[in-house]
Amino acid sequence: VLYPFGPGVGDEATLHEDDGTSREIFLQENFSFFGHAYRSLYVNNNGVVSFGTMVPEFTPQPFPLPDHHPFVAPYWADVDTRLGGDVFYRQSRDPQLLARLAQDLAPAVPPGDPSPQPTWAFVATWDRVAYFGSASNKVNTFQAVLASDGVSCFVLLNYGDLQWTTGIANQGDLHTGLGGIPAQAGFHSGDGVHYYNIPGSRTPAVQSLSHRSNIGVPGRWAFRVDHFEATEGPPETPGTLSKTPEAPWS
Repeated sequence: VLYPFGPGVGDEATLHEDDGTSREIFLQENFSFFGHAYRSLYVNNNGVVSFGTMVPEFTPQPFPLPDHHPFVAPYWADVDTRLGGDVFYRQSRDPQLLARLAQDLAPAVPPGDPSPQPTWAFVATWDRVAYFGSASNKVNTFQAVLASDGVSCFVLLNYGDLQWTTGIANQGDLHTGLGGIPAQAGFHSGDGVHYYNIPGSRTPAVQSLSHRSNIGVPGRWAFRVDHFEATEGPPETPGTLSKTPEAPWS
C-alpha cells in the first residue's frame, strides 16, 4: 500500500534524534489546506507534516489545539529514531508516481466531479520507527502523500505495520509501546475551529488504521483538503462533518 521511498528514489532523511524535524522545505507548488495556501512545510519525526512551522511536540493532544499550528498527522506519537527507523521525504513530478496517485485518489472525489490529475506530489515516510523509551523491537511504518493539480489538493495516508501506539513519556509501556495516550491521526487547520480526527485516534483502535480505510483499500485513507469542511465537535470526538466521518467528501 506504500509508495516507493528511500534513498533509491531520491529521498532525503531527517536526523536520527528524539523529537527532530526536517529543515524548512520550500514547495514547488503552493499547497492549499483548509482554504489557506502554504509554500513551505516541515516533516516532523513525531508523525506530523506541518505548514510554516515545526511541531516537535511529542504528546498527541485532542483537536483543536490552542497554538494554531496547521498540520497533517498521519500518526502523531512520540517517535525516537535514535532507537530505530528513518523518516524520509521528497517532492516529485515523476509521471509514474503521479499516474498512480491519480488512480488512487479517484475514490476521494464525489461521483460526477472531475477525477484528480496531480501535477506535483510530496511523499513523507516513517520507515520502521521506534518509540521513545523503547525496550522492544516494535516499530511503525506509515506514509503521508500530499498531491496537487494546481487547483485541488489531496492527502493520501498509507499505513504499513503499526506495532506501537505510545512512548513512555505518554505513559506507554516500555516493552509493548501500548497504553497511556495513544497516537492521534487527523488534520488540524490551525484556525482553532476546523479539524478532523480519523476514527480511533487517541484510543487503542488507532493501531488498526492499517486494516481500515475510507476508500475500501485496507491501510489507505484519502482526503481532499483544500476546502476541508470539519467543524468543532465535543472534546476528544471527531469533528462534525456534513457527510459520514468515514466517507470521502469534497
